[in-house]
Amino acid sequence: MSAKYIFVTGGVVSSLGKGLAAASIGCLLEARGLKVNLMKFDPYLNVDPGTMSPFQHGEVFVTDDGAETDLDLGHYERFTHAKLTRDNNLTTGRIYEQIITKERRGDYLGKTVQVIPHVTNEIKNAMRKVAADCDVALVEIGGTVGDIESLPFLEAIRQMRQELGRENTVFVHVTLVPWISAAQELKTKPTQHSVKEMLSIGIQPDILLCRSDRSLNREIKSKIALFCNLEEKAVITAKDVESIYEVPLCFAQEGVDALALKYLHLETREPDLSRWMNLVNRCYNPRDEVSIAIVGKYVEYEDSYKSLKEALVHGSLAHNLKLRVTWIEAEGLEVPNYEEQLKDFDGILVPGGFGKRGIEGMLNAIRYARENKVPYFGICLGMQTACIEFARNVCGLHGANSSEFDPATPHRVIYKLRELTGVEEMGGTMRLGAWTCVLQPDSLASRAYGATEISERHRHRYEFNREYEALLTGGGLRITGTTPDATYVEIVEIPDHPYFLGCQFHPEFKSKPLEPHPLFSAFIKASYANRVGEDEVQLAGERVLRG
Repeated sequence: MSAKYIFVTGGVVSSLGKGLAAASIGCLLEARGLKVNLMKFDPYLNVDPGTMSPFQHGEVFVTDDGAETDLDLGHYERFTHAKLTRDNNLTTGRIYEQIITKERRGDYLGKTVQVIPHVTNEIKNAMRKVAADCDVALVEIGGTVGDIESLPFLEAIRQMRQELGRENTVFVHVTLVPWISAAQELKTKPTQHSVKEMLSIGIQPDILLCRSDRSLNREIKSKIALFCNLEEKAVITAKDVESIYEVPLCFAQEGVDALALKYLHLETREPDLSRWMNLVNRCYNPRDEVSIAIVGKYVEYEDSYKSLKEALVHGSLAHNLKLRVTWIEAEGLEVPNYEEQLKDFDGILVPGGFGKRGIEGMLNAIRYARENKVPYFGICLGMQTACIEFARNVCGLHGANSSEFDPATPHRVIYKLRELTGVEEMGGTMRLGAWTCVLQPDSLASRAYGATEISERHRHRYEFNREYEALLTGGGLRITGTTPDATYVEIVEIPDHPYFLGCQFHPEFKSKPLEPHPLFSAFIKASYANRVGEDEVQLAGERVLRG
């Protein structure tokens, strides 16, 4: 039997959580034994988000096959077991690029190429491709209903219902029911207008997920159902929650998955949500807390580090700890008394990024962590800056730098990837996707992973210059992870330190709430040991050793 489809759209305002809603529904369907796949259509003209500013678009999530995608794909992977590829995220730019390539090649045999049917057919073909090997495909349409850019995608899903029938398609619309404090009332008019906009393009929502900061009473639900032309039980309260991992449980309680299955004429077993319940219980009942400073370049917009924050949460939940994150703007540490800003944290993390802004502040944070034995975790740029700091302050290589920040540096400890020499285009030209890494057997990394060969996802343009390997390792730095052919350095560590590890890859992309990433779990463990100030503590049923 061919797959059935659930289409998720959004109205009234952006950032209502369509991605989380789609991921949570996928999670519930998986818990019932169905195989799901998820995809996101983004209506902007960029080919992918790889060249977009993190301040505008948030983080770029990278899949195993090297696709630079929307951060919602991170939610999809964290909440389900769907294996995502570049086919799971398409933009208007990529679709138009494909169509223009076909037109130039002569594939359309001289026809006039138009939005309908050519663009909509391309969109439908992309959906069918993703749905080829699953029971239910969840398709999220980015943007807000009423945007000009979204119209071809909405027309495409309207056509899908016409072609497949009601029993094979469900429209889920995420909308807003705001509380007006002056009137002390919940207002349904924005939702009514949003559904009216959907109806004007030929789509009748089947389920409404009503975002609100409080529960909707029977009267409000009845009113929305009457004016929006759907069943009262299909008006769902999507209430704000403290932890996003509670969303699947809230949806299950409201019967979202049961309703969708009823409309799709699917019969399944009852869902087993015991592991999610246990997870949420740990979220709200921690045994202690751990405080982490993230010293980054884009900290003003938390979505820039979405997967990173969630991976730290996963690592903390693994030890039943509450995570307290403080976002520190790297530029703010470029002052003489920077130590004052760092002294109260259990661990320090420097994440990825591009460009020279804030680098000196990162180097100060790394020096503080190294000299004061504070657990340090460097990811991508955080690993590169750790090498620069070590070269300068331990090995005495004054002016050591990356050729990215200072092309005239006397010591290029970090330089451009050899295969990218002469490549000036920005989009999709980095070392991307999953690559194998071989670990030293007695290293911090191999102990954390419990393995000596791993696969992790990358997104970088610069690498460690192995001409400086002998000098830095002679000073005490240890290279504990490399590619199998020993070309690239993947992990560096400082042995006589409680936890000092830098990795060139992005481990946060593979962390899940029910399967925390080993490096984040180990980092949190070391940070907590630093917090309690003992050489040995009992944590989550196991001993934690400092160093």
